[in-house]
Amino acid sequence: LLGAQNCHWAESGAFTGEISPSMLAECGCSFAILGHSERRQFFGENDSGVSKRAHALLKAGMVPVVCVGETLDEREAGAHLEVVEKQLTASLEGIEAGSLGRVVIAYEPVWAIGTGKTASPEQAQQMHEHIRKILIKLGGAAVADGIRILYGGSVTPDNAAILLKQPDIDGALVGGASLDAQKFASIVRFSV
Repeated sequence: LLGAQNCHWAESGAFTGEISPSMLAECGCSFAILGHSERRQFFGENDSGVSKRAHALLKAGMVPVVCVGETLDEREAGAHLEVVEKQLTASLEGIEAGSLGRVVIAYEPVWAIGTGKTASPEQAQQMHEHIRKILIKLGGAAVADGIRILYGGSVTPDNAAILLKQPDIDGALVGGASLDAQKFASIVRFSV
């Protein structure tokens, strides 16, 4: 299974530093991560760009892994559910229900990435359940139930089991722990 950490929405053109979905497909990629918190923070990516990229990947027959998540300030202000709903709705804008089922969602609580903090299992489950409800609005219950929602906030061998046992958490988007082969293998070998 081969994927990419980003792609451009255009099939061709002068977009130095970017790669098109068709080029990724030629390399054997089957998916690409879109809207990762680091891309949003350091490169100014926004929901509109994520939406364009998602459409381009779907057109190329690939799976978009769409990332959404709130900052610590947004969570502490009680706006976390609203922020994620806005990001998700805008990022998936115009995707038909038939194609929506090919999308994977990754919830990244930005405040938990690279900080050593992690959302509690209850916080993570609450957000994943909220995301599932948004997906029901966008594509219906049958489509929403089939969409994988990953958790991506400082997943480690120590917290993977409790997080992945939550009913709406379908997998993990592993960051820092993937750089250590033993830690990553421990997470991958987890079973419910």
